[in-house]
Amino acid sequence: MISYLQAAILGLLQGIAEPFPVSSLGHGVILPRVAGWDIHQNDKFFLAFLVATHLATALVMLGFFWNDWKRIVGGLVRSLRRREIPADDADARLGWLLVIGTIPVGLIGLLAEKALRSAFASAASAAAFLIANGVMLLVAERLRRRAPAAQHGDPDARLATLTWRQAASVGAAQAIGLIPGFSRSGATMSAGLLAGLSNEDAARFAFLLATPIIGAAALLKVPELLGPDGDGIRGPALVGAVCAALTSYLAIRFLLRFFETNRLNPFGIYCVGAGVVLTVAFAAGA
Repeated sequence: MISYLQAAILGLLQGIAEPFPVSSLGHGVILPRVAGWDIHQNDKFFLAFLVATHLATALVMLGFFWNDWKRIVGGLVRSLRRREIPADDADARLGWLLVIGTIPVGLIGLLAEKALRSAFASAASAAAFLIANGVMLLVAERLRRRAPAAQHGDPDARLATLTWRQAASVGAAQAIGLIPGFSRSGATMSAGLLAGLSNEDAARFAFLLATPIIGAAALLKVPELLGPDGDGIRGPALVGAVCAALTSYLAIRFLLRFFETNRLNPFGIYCVGAGVVLTVAFAAGA
């Protein structure tokens, strides 16, 4: 099925590509094709393996923003008790913005995830969509409403200034990440830029939005890992999860610093370049 070496490589890649706006799903489809591994996106054992790596990534995101989540959940509880969202309670407002941003992609994922994965599970289509992902990042930077600048004050308070409609739009943008080649975080960051967020705040909002989505999706599929589909894959899955956790932590830490002064352009250029090279290579080898 998946060797321990393959599991480690896939886990390391998942941990980097999930926070980076370069499509972890697309890279997960492309790598086995490039490496000549007999692993396909819709194989039951591979889906069971992904449960472990996604759960590890979600736990790392939760741990990285643990203090933020304590404040956000506290704000949600306060608002429920008071039956209102006080204008001066940024944590409560941010919490409900995240709830609103999570609903659209949650519904789309439940209704269309399997169909999208089946329709676009080939490495060739993932490479093509990787080009489109790069164009999306470059266009978002071009059309952004605010130039990158040093941010001051509480970052969660800045995120709480989003409108309800903007939060829903940014959250819905995550759904494009269900297509291999398009990045969930890239789409969310791009939508955040168009809503007027800085790169730093767009990245933070993307990570906060991703935590419950990735975590819930992984938890719902844990029975697949523990059931018959996980037979023979649990050992490699554990190795992959550990590797994914390590690189996820490093990637998130790097990106939050990177976006303090930088843009999405390098990732857009990478996606377009890599997508073009891979598309040509797959066409030549077809």
